[in-house]
Amino acid sequence: MRLQDNFEYYARIHGDAFFARCGNRTLTYAEANEEANRLANLLISQGLEVGDRFAYLSKNSLEMSILYHAAGKAGAVPVPLNYRLAPAEWAYIINDAGAKLLFAHKDLAPAVDTVRGDLKTVETCYAIDVTPPAGWEDYAAALAAQDTANIPDRGVTGENALYQMYTSGTTGRPKGAILTHGNILANLEQMRNVISARMTLGDKILVAAPMYHAAGTMVSLHGLHSGAGVVIHEDFVPGDVVDALANDGITTTVLVPAMIQACLVMVPDVKERDYSSLKAMVYGASPIAEETLRGAMETFECDFYQAFGMTETTSSVVYLNADDHVRALKEKPELLLAAGRAITGTHVRIVDENDQDVPIGEVGEIICHGPQIMQGYWNMEEATAEALRDGWMHTGDAASMDEEGYVYIQDRIKDMIVSGGENVYPREVENALFEHPAVADAAVFGIPGEKFGEDVMATLVLKEGESLTEQDVIEFCRTKLGGYKIPRRVSFMDELPRNASGKVLKKDLREPYWEGHTRRVSG
Repeated sequence: MRLQDNFEYYARIHGDAFFARCGNRTLTYAEANEEANRLANLLISQGLEVGDRFAYLSKNSLEMSILYHAAGKAGAVPVPLNYRLAPAEWAYIINDAGAKLLFAHKDLAPAVDTVRGDLKTVETCYAIDVTPPAGWEDYAAALAAQDTANIPDRGVTGENALYQMYTSGTTGRPKGAILTHGNILANLEQMRNVISARMTLGDKILVAAPMYHAAGTMVSLHGLHSGAGVVIHEDFVPGDVVDALANDGITTTVLVPAMIQACLVMVPDVKERDYSSLKAMVYGASPIAEETLRGAMETFECDFYQAFGMTETTSSVVYLNADDHVRALKEKPELLLAAGRAITGTHVRIVDENDQDVPIGEVGEIICHGPQIMQGYWNMEEATAEALRDGWMHTGDAASMDEEGYVYIQDRIKDMIVSGGENVYPREVENALFEHPAVADAAVFGIPGEKFGEDVMATLVLKEGESLTEQDVIEFCRTKLGGYKIPRRVSFMDELPRNASGKVLKKDLREPYWEGHTRRVSG
């Protein structure tokens, strides 16, 4: 099967059913299928063959709910771009993917123009929902010129790539994870098996997480794969989310813990609303405080689920299900520290540096095997071979497993920082800092943050005779990095602590800031 098969079925059989709404615009399944056919035909008319890449830059939008179904019909492979990255970072990803077309939504086109001359493979740029700037094509006009009829079968199978999503490595170089139709469909079925309140025709799923991420993508596809509809919020606004959960008949949503906390803290009457339609709330990407979770369960009175996974595993490999949450609050509070147990068809192991299983309760690296594991990294054979050794995805997460199979994430082996649900890799930030002529040495790590869970912290050693302030460093990073990667705190030392092999002892730098806090990274 392909992703678009269920979509086309619902368009034929339940064409008048609610498909998606964003802002004041709503589509039925039949209307969405016609628009998907237009986009598929546009891709084909521009010469894209099966397997060709194109880039897509957008905040959450109605167009993104159609994107993957349209791409599946044409066999072309979208590369969603994180709009929070710096334009230079977009350019790297676009060039690495060899994208032939670029679609940019609303006010993002001018930012693209700052690196337009660096885009080596892009032949045409389309501006969505805005009067196109000079050198851009009008997306609406281009779409209107295309046929709405179903396109001829292009020979796409479940083995073909559906999308290519970029995730940074420890070196800071983004890697394109290739996910097939089969990967996505398998994970969607696995999610349906876990979540007891299954999505059905007429249900509504709220999408407030970014749709360029695996989580935002999969939550929207989870609803649409089941014939439900999606209510899309362009940005996360706590009051708007609470309003939607109370008034829009939402049955399921996915929020990161920082979003849940913001809803509880920033919306004065959140506890007074009626959420009787809400059946399930899924969270993940970062730890959740027990107080926040208890408050959310008392407020929303629905089933709660925690998902653990990564872009390379489509979305999830481990779930802490609704019964686990109830059990944790009633009799086994340590389960609140667990990421959960392996989902259907997925095998999870905790191994040592030689890929040998460690004893129960001991810490090692979590590796996993299942139908949702990526095909590999785009044009990176060595990185693919390393990540998928013997067919097992090596996550880079340090974890332990108890006798019941619950996985407990201990820390990021690769020192990754999770800030507001976004993954920040220290080496990437360090590389940017090293570009400053006054910086001799740098170490980046995560410290507790009230708003985003973890904040990015940089400790610098300056060259002799040089001087910098914290604000100088922050302003310099604004020209090099996406906003969420910029250090929020900066300190200075005469020399960084290192071990005998020369490796910076980040644990020594980080631990004083975490006294009295629990650092548990899942993601």
